[in-house]
Amino acid sequence: MKILFTFLLSLLASFAIQAIEEKPNFIIIIADDLNDAVSGIGGHPQTKTPNIERIKNSGVQFINAACNVPLCGPSRASMWSGIAPHTSGYFGYKQQVNRWDNNEILNGTITLFQHMVKNGYTNFSTGKIHHNGHEKREIFNNLDGSSGFGHEGNFGPIPWDGKEETKQLGVLPPWMPEYTRKNGSWGDGFGPIEDLKQYGSEFRWKMFYNSSGWEYREGSNRDLMPDEICAQDAVQFLEQKHEQPFFLTVGFTKPHSPWYAPKKYFESFPLESLKLVNIKKNDSEDCSKILVQDQDISQPWGWQKYDKITKSGGDLQLLKWTQAYLACVAFMDDQLGKILDSLENSPYKNNTYVIFTSDHGYHMGEKDYLFKFSPWEESARIPLLVQGPNIPMNQTVETPVSLLDIYPTITDLAGISSQPNKLTTKLPLDGYSMRPLLENPMKEAWEGKDFTITAIASKEPVDLNKSAPNQEQHYSVRTKRHRYIYCRNGEEELYDHKTDPNEWTNIAKNIEQQKILISMRSRLRTIGIQLKKEIPSEL
Repeated sequence: MKILFTFLLSLLASFAIQAIEEKPNFIIIIADDLNDAVSGIGGHPQTKTPNIERIKNSGVQFINAACNVPLCGPSRASMWSGIAPHTSGYFGYKQQVNRWDNNEILNGTITLFQHMVKNGYTNFSTGKIHHNGHEKREIFNNLDGSSGFGHEGNFGPIPWDGKEETKQLGVLPPWMPEYTRKNGSWGDGFGPIEDLKQYGSEFRWKMFYNSSGWEYREGSNRDLMPDEICAQDAVQFLEQKHEQPFFLTVGFTKPHSPWYAPKKYFESFPLESLKLVNIKKNDSEDCSKILVQDQDISQPWGWQKYDKITKSGGDLQLLKWTQAYLACVAFMDDQLGKILDSLENSPYKNNTYVIFTSDHGYHMGEKDYLFKFSPWEESARIPLLVQGPNIPMNQTVETPVSLLDIYPTITDLAGISSQPNKLTTKLPLDGYSMRPLLENPMKEAWEGKDFTITAIASKEPVDLNKSAPNQEQHYSVRTKRHRYIYCRNGEEELYDHKTDPNEWTNIAKNIEQQKILISMRSRLRTIGIQLKKEIPSEL
């Protein structure tokens, strides 16, 4: 009997090993508010992201990748569900109180995490996965009922003056300009993590929006920051022995505001040699009036944040903010490196796909704007890099893809069904598998469209229990060469990236561009977006 029992255990172990060998593992790392300020895709020229560069050198980089809504909540909701905003009607209106799982369409879908678990994968997620406060813990559970979730993401640590009334959101640090301190909020703060006692015994660090403390002692002697904890979670997970293929997701909160990072990262970008991104004066003069003048975006904070910078020190203050943003990017990149190192030293290194991306981009002053949630390139474009088995090294793909394509790509690579949704209408995924582009980047042939769509919620009030109407939102269409913007009042913008990579000149009113405009409009119409009747569909 003992011999038989030993034989059965050995047989089961061999089956487990065989399952791991047959099905690949997946690691997704998603940064928050990360634009193209990474090595290799033409962002800020002084950025320092050697670990993102490692993925690029080992795999494929998509240089025309887009988010589907340039705002945390709806972007992540569409990514993890595989359902586009124009299908769900979830565009980000009042995202702080408008949870994704209250949406009548998204609530009936099976997330990527659930689908992978259902098909034999062990799930583990840590950090900011959905929007903060929108984590629905049961979607991360494994088949045995165990939790597949580690630590929640957090925007802290943040400075605090010890007063009860400022306990949740903290205060702006003493070194911020007086105008910002009088007119700003917690999200405007930036600077190095260092000893606050030099500004008064009442100042200390605390975690964002909860009562837990955070202690800086001296030098590098301090509590771990949230992204460091999430990287630690991932490393510990990779050091474990897994008898099933795994699906590991890490959500870093940096470089999301407020922009605090250890001092050494600020010192890596000395102000005397630092540059601003390319900014054209009065760049928004030829943009849509409903966007720039009426600020018809449900969260039009970009102009407000830029105005605070301008009134708090102009270009010098913007330069200091740029330093902080790049410092946070470099800090996040270091955490990514810990995960890559751990994978490299693990038995899973040859059978694991790594996907690195962001939920959306971020303006760094372009168009007098300092935020996400705009229809322009800086906000809509994201980094997207993939490495793994049978993927060629150091290749670039120009074909437009979006975050919607991650769900079907993973299911394709895993060899499982790409249609998991339980709606009675059998709602299909809105994205396409990028596998053909990954395996043959030079050919650039796939089943997907030749464009991506990024949607922006307007100020038009929405019943939070219902899907928002498509025709009341704004849209940004990106092909390999052009960006087309359609606003809900019929205003249009068109940019030619071959001659105008900074989107400085709106050519929508040029007569010679009418054929391009017609083709871009038709792309919107093919996915069911209703344009104003007076906008022609053909010449």
